[in-house]
Amino acid sequence: MPKIWRVVDLIHWSESYFKEKSNQNPRLEIEWMLRSLLNCGRLDLYMRFDEPLSGPQLSTLRSWVKRRSKNEPLQYITESCEFYGREFFVDKRVLIPRPETERLIEEAIKSIDCVRSPKILDIGTGSGCIAITLAKEIKNSNVIGIDKSIGSLQVSKKNSKQLNVENVTFFEMDILNQYPKEKFDLVISNPPYVPKSEMSGLMKDVKDFEPDIALTDFDDGLTFYKRISKIIPHILKGDSSCILELGLGNHPENVLSIFKELGYSNLEIIDDYNGDKRVLSIQT
Repeated sequence: MPKIWRVVDLIHWSESYFKEKSNQNPRLEIEWMLRSLLNCGRLDLYMRFDEPLSGPQLSTLRSWVKRRSKNEPLQYITESCEFYGREFFVDKRVLIPRPETERLIEEAIKSIDCVRSPKILDIGTGSGCIAITLAKEIKNSNVIGIDKSIGSLQVSKKNSKQLNVENVTFFEMDILNQYPKEKFDLVISNPPYVPKSEMSGLMKDVKDFEPDIALTDFDDGLTFYKRISKIIPHILKGDSSCILELGLGNHPENVLSIFKELGYSNLEIIDDYNGDKRVLSIQT
């Protein structure tokens, strides 16, 4: 007679298995998979401790555990990621949304608090997490997300449909060679900023699975900031804001220098909740 695997049995077995593989948070990883598999929250999972999994569920879980043992990110395995309290679909076509990017959302909301019906541009929208979140959080806003990747636009459109967002539109556009002809109250972006020289040093979960085009500019990590600094006068209304995510190390200071050299004076670097300088606010 085949063994019956309950939720509690699988948590204990997988926790031990992932520990052997040197995963940093083995219990959290199996919880993530089981919650996704059973479509429930963490509390519900523990209330279903004695529930046995079906044959198909066990088969799916086995394949997920196998993929995770090869360093594939959990978010790609379960095709889901939480961002700003909402569940987003993600796969290998897009960068996985990071918690630190939520700091951009907070600063963006603060920066256009007094604008009645703001027009917002999200450059390099990827999964659409920034554009969709702002569209949800800021009533009467009109949000446009642009990206050069057709694959990422397919993902962002899927997310806007799943999250029932009507005030966001996604377009294909290569910001390095084009820019929108209209002007916005807010421009926001989490552009590719990892220098090419640092790509080999990234964690395996990142460098082996996430799309290079969303991580690096294949140069010094400053290409998109130089471009945005030059087109701001063409895409931002007067008395408006541009909010950009920054990298670690010397990256914030290097980006700040780009904008200072072009005469921008109302600049502020903002820390994330880890105390790292991760957000640049530019006021025009």
